[in-house]
Amino acid sequence: MPADTTTTNDTEREVRRFLADNFILDDGGAGLGADESLTQAGVLDSMGVLELIMFVEERFGVSIPDEDTLPENLDSVSRIVAYVERRLATKRD
Repeated sequence: MPADTTTTNDTEREVRRFLADNFILDDGGAGLGADESLTQAGVLDSMGVLELIMFVEERFGVSIPDEDTLPENLDSVSRIVAYVERRLATKRD
């Protein structure tokens, strides 16, 4: 599926799959709340954030400028999904 036609549900599913495949999640990420802090839950550390950024840029075809690498954008599944959706919308305009 091309990145620019990805739905919010698809984006969330792919983010969760990435987290489950790349970080130690006992339940495959199913128990991770959409708004749960990934750093406070111990899912992401600084290296994990870099891996997440590379995944988002490669998978969704958006660039993440340094000034956007903030918890407000990348510290929970829902924040990541919202950020990707905003970047994709900007890319389409």
